[in-house]
Amino acid sequence: MEYKIETNELLDRLPPHLKQYIKPQNYEQYTPINQAVWRYVMRKNVDYLTKVAHESYVEGLKKTGISIDEIPSMYGMNRILKEIGWAAVAVDGFIPPNAFMEFQAYKVLVIASDIRQLENIEYTPAPDIIHEGAGHAPIIASPDYAEYLRRFGEIGAKAISSAHDIDMYEAVRELSILKESPVPPPSHLPKGGGAITDSQKKHWQKIEAAEARVEVLQNKKVKPSEISLIRNLHWWTVEYGLVGTVENPKIYGAGLLSSIGESVWCMQDEVKKIPYSIDAAYQDFDITKPQPQLYVTPDFAYLQEVLEEFANTMAVRKGGWRGLKKLIKSKQLGTIEISTGLQISGHFSRMIKNEDNEVVYFETEGETALSYREKEVIGHGISRHTNGFRSPLGKLKGINLAIENMGPRDLQAYNFYDGKPIEFEFESGITVKGLNVTGMRNLRGELMLIQFTDCTVTYKDEVLFSPDMGDFDMAVGKEIVSAFAGAADYNSFNLVTHTAKSETIRPQLSEREKELNSLYKEVRGIRNAEEIDSTKLQQVFKVLEDFHTTDWLLPLEIYELVAANNSDFSKEVLNYLLNLKIERPKVAHLIEGGLELIDIKSVKIKAVAE
Repeated sequence: MEYKIETNELLDRLPPHLKQYIKPQNYEQYTPINQAVWRYVMRKNVDYLTKVAHESYVEGLKKTGISIDEIPSMYGMNRILKEIGWAAVAVDGFIPPNAFMEFQAYKVLVIASDIRQLENIEYTPAPDIIHEGAGHAPIIASPDYAEYLRRFGEIGAKAISSAHDIDMYEAVRELSILKESPVPPPSHLPKGGGAITDSQKKHWQKIEAAEARVEVLQNKKVKPSEISLIRNLHWWTVEYGLVGTVENPKIYGAGLLSSIGESVWCMQDEVKKIPYSIDAAYQDFDITKPQPQLYVTPDFAYLQEVLEEFANTMAVRKGGWRGLKKLIKSKQLGTIEISTGLQISGHFSRMIKNEDNEVVYFETEGETALSYREKEVIGHGISRHTNGFRSPLGKLKGINLAIENMGPRDLQAYNFYDGKPIEFEFESGITVKGLNVTGMRNLRGELMLIQFTDCTVTYKDEVLFSPDMGDFDMAVGKEIVSAFAGAADYNSFNLVTHTAKSETIRPQLSEREKELNSLYKEVRGIRNAEEIDSTKLQQVFKVLEDFHTTDWLLPLEIYELVAANNSDFSKEVLNYLLNLKIERPKVAHLIEGGLELIDIKSVKIKAVAE
């Protein structure tokens, strides 16, 4: 099948540091079994979710036009999503949390283009196209929810992470890739399928080691960072949220919408239902297990209220020494904004506080850039500030007027003359002595940057800056009003540097697997033909019966095509499935679920079985 590439202007607006995560979908890599997995999940979900999902989901399926019968093309999705003001891109599994959030801020859905293996048809810890395409895409057709998702991304992209978060991200990514790899666990090996190979042993050992690593990190006692807290909110709403009342909730979270196992499980009384609040930010989750509790929001508008309540606790709005401390501990690229609007982006390494816990001095190390209103200040990019940036903050000693509020006459009165030497002291005790070169003002007319040459900055007995370090650019401002992750102007830095430590494992099909896929392909072709070729179906079934005795999905697809005629062959296939339920109890409910979808009365099925 050929797919015409459809453009979407939202994708053209993405910055390079986000575009680096975009991967080709490679539609031809989807096998006939992959297509059958998609079809089973979608048929099962649509049948069940019409009863338990929020009305926006069913309406969204119609609006987005996502097919039940075949995996969607990313290009087709973009053509459809364009109508509701969104776009979609394919990525390789998990991407860093801040990047994921920023995509949402640009109204772009991040879709892991791989699809879960048949063995993990009910649930996979790895993001896949069923989760994203069948879960996220339909629900964003609701304008209120779509705006929540965009706003969440906007705020979440500013959340400050920690070194622990990076370790956790890499560990979960590795585990999800290993668990969703084509090497089956021991419980899925066919009877008489041969001895366990060394590569299989090594693979299972890797899974065990990855699980242990995740468990160690999860149990590690660390103070939760902003990104970990907002990620919890994301999990309990966007991924696993319920809407309505505790007594009668409806599903809207994509993780539930895309899981035929958890969408049923979550409605049971065993799963505790809790009214949604900011407390959800402090409730951790385990991505590898069903959730023991879920949160219920009365409506999508309330999600925005809680989000804004949480945002008020973040450094992006509070600033101050706590915000700067978070950036220093994160060891990641971050930005502070001071009271004049000047933004300093870099890797923060030090601060000095006064007795009132106010930041009176800060430092960055390495490449640093200065910006104003998210645009780099001309002449103050990383080429000028290659070796970091440092500056005192606060008021001058013995002067009531803040530097930023000084007009030309005030500057003259306090001997701030361009080209004249000057020495002054801050209330903190930091002194600056040098030749005043020039100043730069913001749009409000406030001084926000002063350049000195031949300058020495001291604090107590320590020299903070000396003339041999070059010109001294002093940031002007009383306090830090904001601190957030990333650069103020993403163009200031080369951010296209991400290299994943683990990549999705692509399946290498054995001859046996190739044969099974060819059988699936043949049945798919028969279903799409004008008339059902029973002879071909019987030939396929014979091969299946003789050589692929553990496969349960293809006999379901065959039975679907012949069930209505109630022939001897249909009875044979049905009995085969009923016996398979006994032989493979772990998939018995999946077989039963498939039978329930087939348009034949349960009484007739029972009669044939008897």
